[in-house]
Amino acid sequence: MVDVVDQATRSRMMAGIRHRDTKPEREIRSLLHRAGYRFRLGRKDLPGKPDIVLPKFKAVVFVHGCFWHGHECPMFKWPATRAAFWRAKIRGNVERDGRVERKLRALDWRLLKVWECALRGRRARTPQYLSSGMAKWLQSKRSRFEITGKAA
Repeated sequence: MVDVVDQATRSRMMAGIRHRDTKPEREIRSLLHRAGYRFRLGRKDLPGKPDIVLPKFKAVVFVHGCFWHGHECPMFKWPATRAAFWRAKIRGNVERDGRVERKLRALDWRLLKVWECALRGRRARTPQYLSSGMAKWLQSKRSRFEITGKAA
């Protein structure tokens, strides 16, 4: 399928996609704040510049978009156009995520991934589920945790 806009317009549109302070990130920050947790945003001294850092718990939170991070859920679908480009791009993102996670764990940081499918769509979790899941994980000693959308 041919793109419906020219290359310059597509480039401008793609450049407008936010990578920081997205709506899903703001939702997670709001839930954490309402639950009484205090945090820092995007610390550049940590690998991967985590979306949310909770120094008291030595924990970081990444809010991942299912498409951009290749989450195998109903919200993710490989693009039909420029397939080779998108496969390389998304696989590169997944590989980078793995490297960042290994570096953080080597520094004894705990890691939480909240996937977009847990926040949007038919399989979204309730705010209460998200809040209690994050709180339980923060109070635990578990080094890694993921929150995804509901199973089918």
